[in-house]
Amino acid sequence: MRVLGKRSWLATIAVAALSGACQSVSGGANPEVPNWVHRPSYSLQLLYKTNILASSRQVGEPYERGRPELDIAHRRVFVGSSDRGLYAIRVEDGSTIWRFETMGAVQCEPLYDPKEDVVYFGSNDGALYKAHAKDGKLIWRFYSRAEVARQPVLEGGTLYFANANDTFLAIDAKTGKKLWSQHHAPALGMEIAGHAGPTVWKGRVYAAYSDGTVTAYDAKTGTERWRGTDLSGEAEDSLGDIPPYLDADTTPVVGSVEGTAAVFAGHYEGGVFALDARGGQIIWSNPAVRGVTELLMWEQEAHGETTSDPGETARRILIASSGTSGMWGLDPETGEELWRRDLPEGGTSAMEPILGALLVTTTKQGIFLVSPLDGGVIDGIHTGAGFSGSVAAYGRRAFTVSNEGKLYSLHVSPPK
Repeated sequence: MRVLGKRSWLATIAVAALSGACQSVSGGANPEVPNWVHRPSYSLQLLYKTNILASSRQVGEPYERGRPELDIAHRRVFVGSSDRGLYAIRVEDGSTIWRFETMGAVQCEPLYDPKEDVVYFGSNDGALYKAHAKDGKLIWRFYSRAEVARQPVLEGGTLYFANANDTFLAIDAKTGKKLWSQHHAPALGMEIAGHAGPTVWKGRVYAAYSDGTVTAYDAKTGTERWRGTDLSGEAEDSLGDIPPYLDADTTPVVGSVEGTAAVFAGHYEGGVFALDARGGQIIWSNPAVRGVTELLMWEQEAHGETTSDPGETARRILIASSGTSGMWGLDPETGEELWRRDLPEGGTSAMEPILGALLVTTTKQGIFLVSPLDGGVIDGIHTGAGFSGSVAAYGRRAFTVSNEGKLYSLHVSPPK
């Protein structure tokens, strides 16, 4: 298969930059697999961009890592920033509803709970916060002693989250009181992608650590359910030497392999692994997928089958984002490569599903709409700014924040 190189990306950007405004198409595309995935198009439209940084910001981090969180019912966007603030933004025009100040950069994806109309978010000041979504007033603050940069998980009244000191915690969502915690001695040396977040599934919390260990805990008690699986040891075997980076910074993804529940995790030097969800044994590994920082399980159901149209069969593709080896589509059953695409200069964020396609931001080139079937570029916008955070999408709307601190509002539609 031809690999998409930098020249192809730049050609796509140039076309997108010259395109006019894109209008919605009545009826749209198939919500699972659009019939336009292989066609160059002008499917991305920039609705607006607005600066969301406080005027008091003078010195801050040169990037914005957070992913926005959407409140569909009240048409609000919640997003953190390096200026130490969490913002509530109006969807219509990008104006600020309120801003909550912390003592550190807010590079964590917030979590909105519509039942209570509250928002949870972490900060580099080491705390996890709960605030009223209407006005941003603080409900409680839990200090974890290290930066919180991954989205928490709310399950059955318990909030699960991790921090950069390899500590996983469960706290009462109502009161902010700690229920249990598990600490793993961090690896020495530099970490590549910060830290992994928790994955909660069927009474277990799956955790990945900076030394390359993946393990599972009982969601209620925090008791270890299986001993940690050492992915760094596996990486050493495949490389023939001690890996320079030990990180397993990807938040684990739950799925299945041949009907067996599985957990998929990435190791920066060792590749992508499928582990048995019950015991942690390695089912398969693909050591070629180096530098993985994000994983996504893309799925579609079989649909559209008629006497005249064979329709689309059910598909599952494990998509890996890597800052060094490109974007990968893997077969979840075997770990074998289905497709791979070279990156543009820089790197890419996590993928965000939208209308059967995927939105991805890049650190230097802009925003792209790509096909999950082969990684091909459908459309792109050269924004003139780099992105470190990923995109949040619902329906045909999407939002992301550039490293300049500007919120981008996008519209996606199939071409006419």
